[in-house]
Amino acid sequence: MTSPRYKRILLKVSGEALMGDRPFGIDPERIARIADEIADVHRLGVEVAVVLGGGNIIRGVTAAASGIDRVTGDHMGMLATVINGLAMQDALEKRDVHTRLISAIEMRQISEPFIRRRALRHLEKGRVLLFVGGTGNPYFTTDSAAALRANEIKADVLMKATKVDGVFTADPKLDREARLMPFLTYRQALEENLGVMDAAAVALCRDNRLPIKVFNLLTPGNVRRAVEGDDIGSLVLDEVPQPAGERQ
Repeated sequence: MTSPRYKRILLKVSGEALMGDRPFGIDPERIARIADEIADVHRLGVEVAVVLGGGNIIRGVTAAASGIDRVTGDHMGMLATVINGLAMQDALEKRDVHTRLISAIEMRQISEPFIRRRALRHLEKGRVLLFVGGTGNPYFTTDSAAALRANEIKADVLMKATKVDGVFTADPKLDREARLMPFLTYRQALEENLGVMDAAAVALCRDNRLPIKVFNLLTPGNVRRAVEGDDIGSLVLDEVPQPAGERQ
């Protein structure tokens, strides 16, 4: 059995990833498959925390564009992440994975508030943490919440699970010459606007030298491959490693 490269991970799962082929809401088959992958990694002894988005239900920016006050729209989006967190919690616990739903917005009947020391203790006891409610503040994305929580719990890596194979030099749907970038720097991600995560999230990871792994969640088994350090997706670092033949 391959040993995991990372001992503690923060997995960012977008709300859109939970839709499957549906136009809206939660696809039970998709959430079951993601739960299977999280459970598989957890059984390796990896400490796992997950930040869930809410775009499958509502996005604050989209709500604001339709005339809803931006702050109100963002609060609606935060509540959507709680719904997704409850669905993921149910799926994981059906797989005998102990979880804690931790919300940035206080909801005592269904979740715990975020208390850093308590969260760390949960991880040490082998519980999967499901972070919902974003940062608890409007104008911040769930990408920013993922970067924040990953740094707070001292994760070894922030894993951005997406619908594409990694970070490309251009949009592969529009540019046939676009190529996958196995490695890139935080500076590249920010200056070239490569769409890794929002700028605030990338900057927070850069300032704390937290690696960002971007990979395709739609390929079965990719969460485990990423945790084991397989050559998939893209890795965002301080410096791009040189090929062995070019090192001096």
